[in-house]
Amino acid sequence: MRRSARDTEDSARIITRRALFMGGSMAAVVAVLGARMRYMQVDQADQFRMLAERNRVSIRLIPPARGQIFDRNGKLIAGNEQNYRVVITREDAGDVNEVLHRLAGVIPLTPDDIERTLAEVKRRSPFVPIIVADRLQWDDLSKVALNTPSLPGVTPEVGLSRTYPLDTDFAHVVGYVGPVSESDLAKLEDPDPLLQIPKFQIGKIGVETWMEASLRGKAGNTRIEVNAVGRVMRELERIEGDAGQDIRLTIDADVQNFMQARLGQESAAAVAMDVQNGDILAIVSAPSFDPNLFVRGISYKDYEALTGNDHRPLANKAVQGAYPPGSTFKMVTALAALEAGVITPETTVSCPGHYEMGGRRFHCWKRGGHGGVSLERSLAESCDVYYYDIAQRVGIDKIAEMGRRLGLGMRHDLPMSAITEGVMPDKAWKQERYSQDWRIGDTINASIGQGYVLTSPLQLAVMTARVASGRAVVPRLVRSIGGEELAVPDAPPLGLDAAQLRAVRGGMFAVINSQRGTGYSTRIADDTLVMAGKSGTSQVRNISAAERARGVISNEDLPWERRDHALFVGYAPYDNPRVAVSVVVEHGGGGSSVAGPIVRDILLRALTGGMPPLTAYPTNQRNRIETQLKELKLRQPSPDTDTKSRA
Repeated sequence: MRRSARDTEDSARIITRRALFMGGSMAAVVAVLGARMRYMQVDQADQFRMLAERNRVSIRLIPPARGQIFDRNGKLIAGNEQNYRVVITREDAGDVNEVLHRLAGVIPLTPDDIERTLAEVKRRSPFVPIIVADRLQWDDLSKVALNTPSLPGVTPEVGLSRTYPLDTDFAHVVGYVGPVSESDLAKLEDPDPLLQIPKFQIGKIGVETWMEASLRGKAGNTRIEVNAVGRVMRELERIEGDAGQDIRLTIDADVQNFMQARLGQESAAAVAMDVQNGDILAIVSAPSFDPNLFVRGISYKDYEALTGNDHRPLANKAVQGAYPPGSTFKMVTALAALEAGVITPETTVSCPGHYEMGGRRFHCWKRGGHGGVSLERSLAESCDVYYYDIAQRVGIDKIAEMGRRLGLGMRHDLPMSAITEGVMPDKAWKQERYSQDWRIGDTINASIGQGYVLTSPLQLAVMTARVASGRAVVPRLVRSIGGEELAVPDAPPLGLDAAQLRAVRGGMFAVINSQRGTGYSTRIADDTLVMAGKSGTSQVRNISAAERARGVISNEDLPWERRDHALFVGYAPYDNPRVAVSVVVEHGGGGSSVAGPIVRDILLRALTGGMPPLTAYPTNQRNRIETQLKELKLRQPSPDTDTKSRA
């Protein structure tokens, strides 16, 4: 079929357009290539000439400065110090083994140092700098700098290393940093490239690890020119990273230091908490350790001394320790019974020194008994039989519910390691845990904080603050991040009857201020700082009937690990609560005689802003207290002392 002239004309026109489009596209590509060739051959001629002479450009990460940690008043807790070190890069060094042996002639390097570095070099990419030696003296760093022409791939550097100027005071709170391990990397799906840098330090425990994302910052990078033998010729470009964010804690470093000194070498823990907003003012586990040892590389001898100590200095007893609360739990049982309506503050229970139930006898701590006991007197004199009786009326489930309402049996969300939930048992818990029914004897034991009940010093401080304030105060440890203040958690009312709370607080007041109270010797003489509290002594061993018959062995006559735990909780001032404190002394003996005085001293230190005034103590105690406070003052840093002087 013949095509018409019109069809032929249209076809020619289409072909012409296509040819023009394709020709134009090819011309554009040629123009771009030409421009790029001119840029590379003319504008960058000098750079490529150097590369042609076997110079190379290397890109390296710049670790950011780690964020610093401060107390509530701006005192430095964790900072950074200059660290002189030497690194080697495999791709620039050539024969790494030979270079390391040359370096050993310049600065002290042991065969173990060389072997360790060689092993690290094999594990890392060829462009990653490996730290050969750090914490060098300036003289050694200068020697390396002078000898770099004969040490290809070796670079002297000035970096930053973590330091803890208040050493033992914040070891369990802030924790410490250490080199990234394989296990650290295995936990991350997409690890930060910074973590690939050998000996890069990250948080290992405490605030350092839980706030790692804020503290670490973001890496910068530098483009450097190295010649054929690996010597750095010049820095071509440098992009600084972003330093980590500074963190301010709620803790008062001076109160923290006093608390640490007051606990001394006891195996103990203490927590001081703001009753109104939940701020942790101090939180200590004793004995402590120096976190700087871990940053610098702890020796086997030092580590063995820590792990072999039966007082467990590495454990954070304040949040990890779970102890039977003993009689400090009696406020929980009392409030549960009051709310359930099975007793009133005036209800009395007869205490003959024991309680009979199911053919078993449960003893009061006072062998001869207390006689007729009301709520206030039951707390003041810590009558056990009163609580055995009312616990049977209210039942364990309501007691457990009240315990959880007051902050027990739950994990409080703080940036600290291994925080325990403790145990606030009920019928369902025992069935789930042991596949056993709850028994009457279990309720009796739980009513006085024994049996299955376990609490931490942190939880006891929260409980005390909630009883004192009547609100669900939530503990917090971080005050600001990067200069931005964090919101204070809401503290709604507990929903407890005001009169019932007053009755329990009145009993706690009588513990300290009634002459028959178990804590009378720990009273505060200053009327503006009057204290309320509760003592507790929790058994760690069973007392047999035969031992009761011949006389219970006193704590002083038992091996340390079989003695009772001493506990005490308190708050002050009684009529306007500001601070709540809990103290647990492992195997300390009596709560009133051992833990009570510590609680009083900490409250006075926190409330007065200085060393406890002698006028706050009863007159007959002042000579002894004065000597004790002088000894404690010697352990305190002077107000004008730079914190770095204690590093």
